[in-house]
Amino acid sequence: MIPPDTKAEETAAPVRVLIADDEENQRNGLRSMIAGWGFSTQVAADGLEALEQIPVFEPQIILTDLMMPRLDGYELLRQLQSKGPGIPAIVLTAFGNIETAMNTMLDLGAFWFLEKPIQPRVLRMLLDRAASQARLSEQAERLQRQLSYQGVLGDLVGVSEPMHQIFSLVQQVAPTKAQVLITGESGTGKELVARAIHQLSQRHAGPFVAINCAALPETLMESELFGHEKGAFTGAVERRAGCFELAQGGTLLLDELAEMPIGTQAKLLRVLEDSKVRRLGGKSETLVDVRVLASTNRPPEEAVKKGMLREDLYYRLNVFELKLPPLRQRLDDIPVLCEAILKDVNEKNGTRVTGIDADVLVRLSRHNWPGNVRELRNVMERSAIVAGQGQVQVQHLPSTLGAALNLGLPDGADSGGAANLVALGEAITLPVGTTVHDAEKAMIFLTLSHTKNNKTRAAEILGISLKTLFNKLKEYGSAPPSEAESQ
Repeated sequence: MIPPDTKAEETAAPVRVLIADDEENQRNGLRSMIAGWGFSTQVAADGLEALEQIPVFEPQIILTDLMMPRLDGYELLRQLQSKGPGIPAIVLTAFGNIETAMNTMLDLGAFWFLEKPIQPRVLRMLLDRAASQARLSEQAERLQRQLSYQGVLGDLVGVSEPMHQIFSLVQQVAPTKAQVLITGESGTGKELVARAIHQLSQRHAGPFVAINCAALPETLMESELFGHEKGAFTGAVERRAGCFELAQGGTLLLDELAEMPIGTQAKLLRVLEDSKVRRLGGKSETLVDVRVLASTNRPPEEAVKKGMLREDLYYRLNVFELKLPPLRQRLDDIPVLCEAILKDVNEKNGTRVTGIDADVLVRLSRHNWPGNVRELRNVMERSAIVAGQGQVQVQHLPSTLGAALNLGLPDGADSGGAANLVALGEAITLPVGTTVHDAEKAMIFLTLSHTKNNKTRAAEILGISLKTLFNKLKEYGSAPPSEAESQ
């Protein structure tokens, strides 16, 4: 399920600043100036009054004088810190109290301190920085609320145990500076995981840049990554910044890393070690501040053995590995994934689909999903377009999807493990781990479906006697039909 619409939360609203100062002229002057910069303001005459205002005003930034009667700035911040993660705070102090202000900042996590008389330009800069920190914290809290509501983290959706583990790992690694290697089959959502890490990191305000290493020829890969100068090669008619420079202060995702040419991998490793890039045709290096994430649909150890991925680059990037499960291992997520997909499809295509029929869920759960969530999205988009409105019914699905191998199964028979096998036309998909018993059962049911339940013909195709077929059906939970029924 999708949590309540969060668009209202994301609408830009003035950042709320609480000003605590015992000098009336000072606090009113600050209030007027800060409000003029577009902030929402409230004032308090001392720390006690500030504590009373906080539950009502819910400030995102606190601007407090250090020396105040009844409750000073240090004690105000100490009490706030004891109640949980602190609100970004800027401490105002006179010249003689600078050491105390510095200790306050270090001990209680105050955002900064500012010496009186206040310089408006410096105050504005500090307020803008504190506002950015406040917005980042609120976004992280919003993502946490989404996750606790129904297994939603950014654009990732899932209620299964494998996805809960992924959510937990994303939340642990996102605030760090560690490089992350995201592995998993195509269509499992590796880029969505990378975006979630970016959104929950301290680099949220910076850009997120993704480059598909499999989509570019070797001649263009280095130019895309590192940029080039005018005239560096034929067709370079102007200077161009590469992905590292475009991602400055943010996050760069190297998608399908194992497809990157080996020569380019060596140059990438140097950039990762030195944090400097040199454009093609350039003479100087540019310092870059970028967090690098990488993804691959190939098992990385296998790619290293085959010489597709440099071993030193693999170990450089594999500080923290996130291995995404394929959809066939998280079938419990299909209902919530479908709901999320249909909501997006309705907005995209103007359809008015309200949900999916229970039989559709059964059909979807029987499919093996070689294309994972990407394939599910394509199936649901097509089905929603065919349905147009109301519920998606079985007839709206592609005819070859989820045609389970027990199509010829008589009423009351138990499909057992064969329900997880899939028939596509005349072919059979047998997932790794399928038992001989389930494979045999699947073949019998598919053949009966092909012969329209003509058991004599099915026995001939299977190369077994009619009696053996009856015994097999009895074993599977289906009573043998009369001789007339078998013709």
